[in-house]
Order: sequence, then structure tokens, then C-alpha cells
Amino acid sequence: DGNVIDDVMIYRRRADLYLMVVNAANEEKDWDWLNGVNERRVMIDRARPWVRVEAPAVLRNLKDPASGEWQKRDLALQGPASLPTLLALADGDRFRTELARLRRTDLLEGSLAGIPVVIARTGYTGEEWGYEIFVHPDQMPALWEKILEAGERYGVKPAGLGARDSTRTEAGLPLYGHELAGPFNISPIEAGFAGYVKYHKPFFVGRDALLAREKGRDREVIRFRVAEKGVRRPQTGDPVVNRRGQRIGHVTSCSIDAEGYLVGMAIVKRQYNVPGTEIAIFPLGGKSLEEAAEADRAVLPVAATVLTRFRGRALEAQVWRTVED
Repeated sequence: DGNVIDDVMIYRRRADLYLMVVNAANEEKDWDWLNGVNERRVMIDRARPWVRVEAPAVLRNLKDPASGEWQKRDLALQGPASLPTLLALADGDRFRTELARLRRTDLLEGSLAGIPVVIARTGYTGEEWGYEIFVHPDQMPALWEKILEAGERYGVKPAGLGARDSTRTEAGLPLYGHELAGPFNISPIEAGFAGYVKYHKPFFVGRDALLAREKGRDREVIRFRVAEKGVRRPQTGDPVVNRRGQRIGHVTSCSIDAEGYLVGMAIVKRQYNVPGTEIAIFPLGGKSLEEAAEADRAVLPVAATVLTRFRGRALEAQVWRTVED
């Protein structure tokens, strides 16, 4: 039907071996879908219901203890301190050299402090330098301690998903359930992930439905920044209006940036996805407009400005302007 099941990363370890990393909240749903397709139990093309996978694959759930030595856990090390910390732990000159040269989204296998690992230069924080380390769960605690010890001199500190969510929101990265699918059924195109949807390919699951939906698309996800500090924080679902007070969309995520301003994303009518556009947000605290209207106190809108869609692109544009100047 062209709807998003999840956003995942797929790594090619060998010609016949791939590693898929999914959102933890979608693990069961993703596993059921993959097995359904692999075992030819589900329809993947409404127009041609006879279409099935030609060569079923061997699937392993690497969180399942039954996977034995194949088991893996994901440990993310993000930010400018990530590379020097990993280099301090890398075993062998060759591995250290390859790690230093690793390009974005590339994969490398080796060992850190004697612990076998698979390392990808990926992450979801918006940082220029960041890595995800896949390790057997039995060795995860030891690796965690080794990273904190080696990274102490560089300022490495433990952080949870709340910190990750703040950085990805500030960077404008969509999250499943917020800027992908979720209550507003946001498509990858609306989310800003058009480059990951390969329309030139003759077939992928949901292609025809997504193409049909794209023809009538009138929404896009924007990134915004609230003009003043100390105002009430907008929540998912809070209405977004234009300068005339007309509703144009809803907030999908919001967090506080390093300067103390509220930044976030919203799904709005696509004509408002222009950097510098002034908008306003009604921070209703999870209430509907009708409920807010009946409250003892009026909810005042907070002013905000539309930013470039992804923070990284704004930085790249600034660099190019500086070079040209």
C-alpha cells in the first residue's frame, strides 16, 4: 500500500551476508514482515499477486540467544571524540589505518581491545563523526567499560535515547512514528528521504501505491526554531499556523538546542517549506484546540521560523559561501 513499515539500515558484510538494523520498537513487526515475505506468505504486489521472492534467504534474529555466536548488540559512539577513542582501542596498525579512512555508511570488521566487532560509520545524531559498533552481547559490558576508559581524556560520556532524540531533532533527521508513518502517515518523500526511494527501479514493495500518492502530495516536513527562549515546549500534534492564523500542519518533534532555543519538526503544507518563513505554534500540551478553548486560560501561539530542512546542508552551504567569498 506504499506505507512505511520502518526505516532501517542494511549493511553488506559479504556478497551473501547482510546485516539489517531496525528500530527497537518495531523489532517484532519487522521480523514478522520479513519472514512473511521470505516464506511467500504475504502479497507484495496487488497488481501482480503472483509475484514472490525468487530465492528465499536465511534469516537470523541477532537478538535471539538461539543465534549463538551470530548474536549482536548495537553500541553507538557519536561526536568528534568518537574516532580518537576508537583508534586508541583498535588492535593492529592495519585495522587502525582502515578505521581512520572509513567513509560514511561504510563497514569494517576487526577488534577493539581484543573484542571482535563490526564497525559502521553511521549514527542518528547528525554528527559529522559517529560510529555504530556491533558486538556479541556477552562482550558488550567489557567493551562499554573500555570505551569509557579510553574516551575519558576526550570527554566521552554515557548518554541515553533521550539525548539521541534531541540531537537528531536538532539535525532534522526523521524518526519512525514522528516524521515517518505515525499518526499523520508521513511518507518518505514528505519526510525528506526522497533520495532513498529509487523510483527508477522497476519494482519494490509498495512502488505503485507510493507513486500514486506522490501525484497528489501537498505536505512536507519542515524544521523550525522558536523565536524566544523560555516558552512552553510544543508537543507532537500541536497545531502550526501561518501568519494569518490558518492551520497549515502539526508538530511532530521538538527539543532544545545547544543555545537553549526550542527546535523541532512539523508536517505542513509544502508551500511553507521555505527557509525564513514565519509560522506560529499553539503549544496545547496534548489537548485539542476545542479543549484548549474551553480552558480558564487562553493558549497563546509561539512564533517560530522555518529553517533549512537538514542542519548538515545548512552547514555545507555556509562552507561553500565562505570559500566563494
